[in-house]
Amino acid sequence: MENLSLPALHHLLKDALTASGFSDANAEALAKQTALAEAMGQTSVGISHMFDYTDGVADGRLDPQAEPIISQPAPCIIASNGQGGLAQTGFDAAFDRLVEQAQSLGLALFSQKNTTLCGALGTYCYRLAERGLVAMAATNGSPLMAGSGTKAPVFCTNPTAFAAPRADQAPILIDQSSSATAFVNIRKASETGETLAEGLALDAKGQPTTDAKSALAGMLLPFGGGRGSNIALMVEVLAAGLSGANWSHEAPSMFQGNQCPNTGLFVLAIRPDLVDADFEAKMSEQLRILSQDKGLYLPGDSKSQALARARNEGIRVDEITLRRLQNMAAGRR
Repeated sequence: MENLSLPALHHLLKDALTASGFSDANAEALAKQTALAEAMGQTSVGISHMFDYTDGVADGRLDPQAEPIISQPAPCIIASNGQGGLAQTGFDAAFDRLVEQAQSLGLALFSQKNTTLCGALGTYCYRLAERGLVAMAATNGSPLMAGSGTKAPVFCTNPTAFAAPRADQAPILIDQSSSATAFVNIRKASETGETLAEGLALDAKGQPTTDAKSALAGMLLPFGGGRGSNIALMVEVLAAGLSGANWSHEAPSMFQGNQCPNTGLFVLAIRPDLVDADFEAKMSEQLRILSQDKGLYLPGDSKSQALARARNEGIRVDEITLRRLQNMAAGRR
């Protein structure tokens, strides 16, 4: 293992992406999110996930030079057409305007279509919460998960994320899929030979399975049965319905083939102090009571603590991955 500062990791990732054919704006957006996710301890959507994007370029389903088209259909709505490129680039291009409009109008919506994987969804909300905004995000993708009563995949894992600022502390962050587990966890288990817990997946014939390879050939299950399926449907409406992106059941694969999946992204930003000037202080006190007095696990705290450590102490990267990134940056694949 080798230790890199967060800026050094960001710089190396950007160099590797630029050498892989990404434009400066695309390389910057993806490197920024990848480094942030890795620093927050979300390794499954950190550095290892970045290679899904470079594979997408090699296969032709991701345009590394795409420039998003940003429009303003209403004073509080920002729309983006990703042009077959990265979700992160369109969001970054609209980020300052999204913050400004939420602060001036009270709320603002970012809606995007025609992109590939969005990466760590919680990072979109976390960045907005660091600017004092309550944020919610949702995204869809190619079909990986069964719906309530179906024997074939009709939804992606359709994650949702939520973040809110609190006084003198890092934001609270919720980031979870509508599936009983994330797809990247199934893929990792198939690589390591790990047996899955029951109730996570079905095989290709629609039968329950604990074998990760059979799950990859089949489909994930929603958390909580019908309730999780309902959340996935809600995400479809927000992410794909509002943006004009593909519905999950009609989207090409995010990991195979040469077609962009045309996924959708929904991000809502709200300025809370316009309704309650003491919102952040009340959030801090409420979460303190729930955590210290009631024993509630606070989602996102471990990510914020990991990020603080990474900013102070750097990030440990295994030697094989580090050499791979260095070779990419030097133009050696």
